Amino acid sequence: MAKVVVDVMLKPEILDPQGQAIQRALPSLGFDGVTAVRQGKHFEVEVEGDDPQGLVEKVAATLLANPVIEDFTVKLQ
Repeated sequence: MAKVVVDVMLKPEILDPQGQAIQRALPSLGFDGVTAVRQGKHFEVEVEGDDPQGLVEKVAATLLANPVIEDFTVKLQ
């Protein structure tokens, strides 16, 4: 059994309203100096087989990320 991690982020050219809302709230919580926040998704997938990373790359491209507006990375743990 292998554990594979997928991180999905909006492409840099896509506006991130959730990240912007977090960034605007930080100074009122005492966190000064944060100039930008990008919000994303994190998945941990357990798989069996000879090519766990390849399988999860296909899953990410098909289901976990929207390739039109999101980039993703896949890492074998």
